[in-house]
Amino acid sequence: MPTSFARDPLELPVQLSAAKLQGSGRLTWWGLHIYDASFYRVGSLSSSEFALEMRYQKSFSGAAIANRSVEEMKRIGVSDAQAALWGRELTAFLPNVESGHTLIAIYSPKQGTTFYHDGKQIAQIPGTEFPKAFFGIWLDPKTSAPKLRSELLGQTCPPPLFNEAC
Repeated sequence: MPTSFARDPLELPVQLSAAKLQGSGRLTWWGLHIYDASFYRVGSLSSSEFALEMRYQKSFSGAAIANRSVEEMKRIGVSDAQAALWGRELTAFLPNVESGHTLIAIYSPKQGTTFYHDGKQIAQIPGTEFPKAFFGIWLDPKTSAPKLRSELLGQTCPPPLFNEAC
């Protein structure tokens, strides 16, 4: 049975006002509802600009989110050294979250990855290597959450950043 849930529409920053929902799903771990995720594309479903929103249902420290992100990056093939560097960067800005809080990461080829917590910008990381690793946590074929990946992507290919044939 497909997972569905009622939710408020995402309030994206102005630069993503033309974003379209591509897919959404729920992450559970050992039966616990961790977060609801939504994947948006800007302009069209083949756009290279995209956003991933996580609406948390449990409380986590920013450090715990960063540590889990690093473990997932390593799982999809990021070197230990590179993952550790990015982990320190994530730990420096990721906030503690409570149930109902949102974290949004937006990728734009011109600006890199921009992070928002409950609608407020908290960080920006330039370049294309970080977003391949970070968004790969959910969008890479080697993700630890393949069901969520297919719910986020729907019937559409991953963004061009991933160079994946469909």
